[in-house]
Amino acid sequence: MTSFHPDAQTHAADSPAIPLSVLDLVLISEGGNAAGAFADTVTLARSVEAAGYRRYWVAEHHLFPGGAGAASVLLTPTIAQATGSIRVGTAVIIVDHHTPLQVAEVAGTVAALTGRGFDLGIGRGGPSAEQRERGRQTNAALEAGTTRPGPIGEHREVDGVVIPSWVITPFNDARAGLNDRLLNRFPGNPTDFGAQVDDILGFLRGTFTAPGEVPADVHITASPAEGADVEVWVHGSSAGVSAEVAGANGLRFGANYHALPQNILETVRAYREAFVPSAELDSPYIAVSVDVLVADTDEEAQRLAKPFERWLYSIRTDYVAGPYLSPETDAENPLTSEQALLLSDRVATRIVGSPETVVSRLKALQHATGADEFVITTQAHSLAVREHSYRLLAEAWPSA
Repeated sequence: MTSFHPDAQTHAADSPAIPLSVLDLVLISEGGNAAGAFADTVTLARSVEAAGYRRYWVAEHHLFPGGAGAASVLLTPTIAQATGSIRVGTAVIIVDHHTPLQVAEVAGTVAALTGRGFDLGIGRGGPSAEQRERGRQTNAALEAGTTRPGPIGEHREVDGVVIPSWVITPFNDARAGLNDRLLNRFPGNPTDFGAQVDDILGFLRGTFTAPGEVPADVHITASPAEGADVEVWVHGSSAGVSAEVAGANGLRFGANYHALPQNILETVRAYREAFVPSAELDSPYIAVSVDVLVADTDEEAQRLAKPFERWLYSIRTDYVAGPYLSPETDAENPLTSEQALLLSDRVATRIVGSPETVVSRLKALQHATGADEFVITTQAHSLAVREHSYRLLAEAWPSA
């Protein structure tokens, strides 16, 4: 197959070097606790800064007993204080869980506290009302026996990049509904994401208006957001509204290959097609997120990577992530082949191996997507394993 990226004229091995960044899910390992996860985050941030990574993103996840990232934006000033120059940000703060004013105020506060700016990555919540309805229909089809769980087709490759089949999984509608209520989300009345982004940008730039609510001669000042040193990003997993809103506003875009790899080529194309130059950015800029684990050998990397499957299985079936298991504990209760089918898309697109193996696959992904930056997320039970993985990759990756 041919490369998606329209400007790509060279082989993947000849692609220009691009910077690497980090996405930290702030996971709690088996036997650990939230305080330990926070301490690990600070230690890891120092380590990856020393290795040359450009940004350190933290993610927002709720109601995960195996995660401490419910209010991860609060970690960002601590990370900035513990490091010297690496940019710090959120990937993402979920705007549906907050008001645009709150998001802008938090961003301005963190930018002032860090003293070196803040990367505000924003994204949409989920699942939407439409996604929940499709989930219910899937459950009905599974119960009726008219469909079966697992991949609906074969994985394919585009210039060495795995584009996986869609996978049918049972949907935990009750848990999704409970999450909506506890997070004060109302998927039956979806919020206009474009309007949310407009408001956030308005508060940061000092241009917010509310026609019909506020007289034209009244200026709304959102302190400390207005004028703050905040770089706004939109992160998304599909060729829908997130990519379009990012492009239309001339914002930087994070494309989530790690979360929804099926859509990556369409997602980056939609962003580029929607892009309009802005005061912040004169051409498209895409950071592609990737699940990666590097070890000294392919065999050791595969061994260390195995608990990822149990962790992901709990998310897909229970809508919640438990503590991240050690390889030894995970081996005591392996997934069945039927269970493993539910994860085949994410396992196939996780890049695991020796430095040489991982660099080769990342170069292929860069070539296929035209990525300007990679956001590397590495899940492992041990902080030492994660540090070693990031260090090995940085040493093997060409300097940007």
